[in-house]
Amino acid sequence: MFEKILITTHNRSELLDITEVVRDAVRKSGVQSGICVIYTPHTTSAIVINENADPDVTSDITKFLEKLVRKDKGFNQSEGNSDAHIKSALCGNSRTIFVEEGNLSLGRWEGIFFAEFDGPRTREVWVKILKD
Repeated sequence: MFEKILITTHNRSELLDITEVVRDAVRKSGVQSGICVIYTPHTTSAIVINENADPDVTSDITKFLEKLVRKDKGFNQSEGNSDAHIKSALCGNSRTIFVEEGNLSLGRWEGIFFAEFDGPRTREVWVKILKD
């Protein structure tokens, strides 16, 4: 089984820190040693691990991606959100993190982020914890 976490986004592009909800899922699982897989089943979102100590990091990532893949680039898709699909493909829709001693093995400054590229929307994040 996996846990479904609902995420509500408020902007077209944003990174939301979901570290604590993922930590809670690990704690609830009771797994002391294994892996945690975080996945989003949406083609215009992603899961990102990066610094969560300085909020400017997430805004810098969002701004850079907006400049790198602009919405108005004349893509062919009729829905008008090809830029969001490309950003999702660049960032990836899942991450795997080791679980040791019942805790996520993240670096000192690392956090887990849900990346929205076609919001605002209500999204799902799926978390599965596997025991060694």
